[in-house]
Formats: sequence, C-alpha cells, structure tokens
Amino acid sequence: MLSLLIAVAAGLFAGSYTYAMADPTPRRIPVAVVGATESAAAHRERAEAFADAVGEDLRSSLELHEYPTTAAAGEALESQQVFAVLRIPADPGREQPVLEVSSASGASVAELLTEAARSVGEETGLRVAVRDAKPLDPGDPRGLALFYVTLAAVVTGFIGAIQMSVHARDLNPSERIAFTAAYSLLGGFAIAAAVDWLLNAVDFPFVHSWMILALTMFTSGMVFTMFQALIGRWAMLPTWGLMVLIGNPSSGGAVSWPLLPSLLGTVGRWLPPGASVNAQHTAVYFPDHLHAQPYLVLAAWAVVSCAVFWIRRHRHPGGRDGGS
Repeated sequence: MLSLLIAVAAGLFAGSYTYAMADPTPRRIPVAVVGATESAAAHRERAEAFADAVGEDLRSSLELHEYPTTAAAGEALESQQVFAVLRIPADPGREQPVLEVSSASGASVAELLTEAARSVGEETGLRVAVRDAKPLDPGDPRGLALFYVTLAAVVTGFIGAIQMSVHARDLNPSERIAFTAAYSLLGGFAIAAAVDWLLNAVDFPFVHSWMILALTMFTSGMVFTMFQALIGRWAMLPTWGLMVLIGNPSSGGAVSWPLLPSLLGTVGRWLPPGASVNAQHTAVYFPDHLHAQPYLVLAAWAVVSCAVFWIRRHRHPGGRDGGS
C-alpha cells in the first residue's frame, strides 16, 4: 500500500509541474497604452491592430488599458496593474513606438511579449522598439530565485515539523508552536543569507525578505502539524498535495500567473506558496507599492493552522502526559 502511494505521489508530482509549466499559454495580459488619444484615432487603431496581432501570435488576447500620460502608465506598471506599456508617438513618421516590458513583473510574460512584438511588427506596419523598463537583478536573469527560495522555505517548513514529530514527540502544544517559530526564524535567515550574501543572486531587503521566508516556513510547518492533529500519520498526504502538488506550480514563481492554466492562476494567489512568492516579489522589485493581500493570506493560513491544532491538540500523536 505504501509503495503504491509513493508511486502515485511521484506521478502526480511530475504531472502537476508539467501541466503548469511545460506549455505556458498566455491568458489576457493587461497592457497600458499611451498616446492613442481621440485626436490620434489612426494611431489608436494601429495600436489595437498591433495588440490583436500579438494576441493572435500568443494564442491569447491583450487587454489594452489607455492612460492619459506616460507617468500614469508608469505608475500602473509599478503597481503591477499592467505587465507592459505600449507608447504610441504623436508623429510615428519621426518616432518609433516603444513597448516597455517589465521582467520584474514576470520574466516569462516579458519574454513572450518581446518575441511576439518583434515577430508581428512587420506584419502590422507598426515597427516597435522593445525595452525592459524593470529588469531583474543581474544575478537572477531568469527570475527564478524567488521561486526557489520560496520552495526551500515551504519544503523545509513541513520537513521540520515532521522531524519534530519523530524526534521531539514529548513537546506539548505550546512548545511545538514555539519551536516551529524558532526553526522558521533560523531557516528564513539561512535561506536569505545564502541567496543574497553568499551567492549575490538577489539583492534582498534583508530583514523584510527574512520575515517573509520565516512566516512561510512557520505556516508550512503548522499546516503539517494541523493535519497531523486531524488525521494522524497520514498528514503528509494533504500537506504534500496542498503545498507542493498544487501550491508551488501555481505560485507564479516559475511561470507567471497570466501564463498558467486559469484555475491554477486563480487558486495560486490564495495558497501559502503563491502568497509568499507574491510578497517576496513585491518586496524586492516594487517596494514602494506593497500590498497587504499576500501577507494576510500567509497570516490566515498560519492562524487557522495553529487554531485547529490547538483545538485538536489532544488527538496529536505527540505531547507529554498532562501537557497543555
């Protein structure tokens, strides 16, 4: 029975990552347009034709959002409301339209937009120059470091809880929560230090990123502990399914959310790995436009897991006799 479960888990693991990442297909990528005003209707029509051609090339469609000024479009890019800005000049005979992509918003989206813009420029007669308005750190040219640090925090988070359940069975509930918090703080520091100070892959806002990783590890560890209090020795199955099979492929770290299957792109934002990637990504590249949603998601999972574990603590397989 155990051999069969392991074999099924291996197949699901490979299948989930292949389904999410092997053939990323764009789905309605928001793009800002500047300069396509009512006084330049012809330019606007050319912008729409360009967007339609790019959308057809990508097997999707772009969502064009017109902005009155370059500054307003840049603010939309910084706040991650759009993934690129298409600038239409007032005199296209003298100036070339520019597509500003943002690798920091999603490297995979920026790469696809760049390739599509170049391939369809000649077809529409709108030759577009492409530049990266928000590049990634030089040490992380593919934008995968944040995905890997989150994956490390998620996996070591619940592995730590598993090890405590094996080697520290006598811990009472409050001690178990406290030690989970302790190894999460140490583990988050180690991950951030290795990636930033040792490898120079990403220039972290160190304390901020450390706390995100620590909260991610704590949440992952408490999710396993919660399931262990609910179903005992089979706790690894729902933990693995939730955090690894579904959570990591849908996190948007390796493949941006607009390129994921629509269900995964929606669900991923509300699971701990996706929330962690989102929080880390904004902290590193968009520190002036932080938003509360990913932190609230992580905190909610942590609080609910702790609460369920505490309520069901007497069914947890560990703990000292008479422990609270």
